[in-house]
Amino acid sequence: MQFPTFWQEQERANALSKELKDLQNVVQDYQKITEEMEELNILFELNCQENKTEIWQEVAFKIKRLEEEVNSQERSILFSGRYDKYNAIVSIHPGAGGTESQDWAEMLLRMYLRWAEKHNLKTKIVDFMHGDEAGIKSVTFTVTGKNAFGFLKSEKGIHRLVRISPFDANKRRHTSFASVEVIPEIDDEIEIEINDSDLKIDTYRATGAGGQHVNTTDSAVRITHLPTGSVVQCQNERSQHSNRLTAMKILRARLFEYYQKKQEEDLEKISGDKKDIAWGSQIRSYVFQPYQMVKDHRTKFESSNIQQVMDGEIQDFIDTYLQTYQKYENN
Repeated sequence: MQFPTFWQEQERANALSKELKDLQNVVQDYQKITEEMEELNILFELNCQENKTEIWQEVAFKIKRLEEEVNSQERSILFSGRYDKYNAIVSIHPGAGGTESQDWAEMLLRMYLRWAEKHNLKTKIVDFMHGDEAGIKSVTFTVTGKNAFGFLKSEKGIHRLVRISPFDANKRRHTSFASVEVIPEIDDEIEIEINDSDLKIDTYRATGAGGQHVNTTDSAVRITHLPTGSVVQCQNERSQHSNRLTAMKILRARLFEYYQKKQEEDLEKISGDKKDIAWGSQIRSYVFQPYQMVKDHRTKFESSNIQQVMDGEIQDFIDTYLQTYQKYENN
């Protein structure tokens, strides 16, 4: 960066500047933890002589906070994937089962939005289709923040729900499924060639919330990429132009995944195998009745506090997957 010609290549310069900032953050975080550890040691040694209860309470608080910071740094090491640092695009689709599955899809949406909020990640719903009676027929939202895709890649797959259905007058137990798709949001540094002649663009009236202008004009946009059959739609922006820009961004990400999957077998980890949204293909089960248990079938990690999980406390599931994934990568 000291060379006078450094900024002549704008894109390369920006990329290197971002890399430098990321590396500086790593060093600063390490130095901060080291300083906090030294201060904690001094406080601990002093109070071994004075033995004051309020200082022991302060020591306990500092230990807990330091442990959280160290865990956060250890977790960042697990983000070794090529696209882990990218933002994420998440889509949820209910399986067969009508209202029951559509309600389950909306429950998953709430779970992920709560999780993102707890981890200071920004979310934005770009497309939302209401269910016939309750729930949703489909939803697509973006998650923006550090390592968003690295976290959420663990959630791709089929999620299974077992509960006594609130929509069944006979109070029978039902099994429902919903699929979660997660792809990285590709930035402008990665070139994806899209010919205008390959696109079919339709506009229609938005049906979701978003204000009077959105609901009374044909502002929603649906883009079909004819060669691949990929369909993307967006209706939650304030104008047709904004919806089109957002839809194109998602289309670029999906086409990137599509072409990379055909060219490199090792990138199957990004998209995963396509499976039916049905029994036997689930990655995780959420059992409300006759007992309460959430179990990840890949890592075998489980939790009996199902309400906490549905309120967005899924970080332990994500961390366990990342640790298992990292072991797989190292082997």
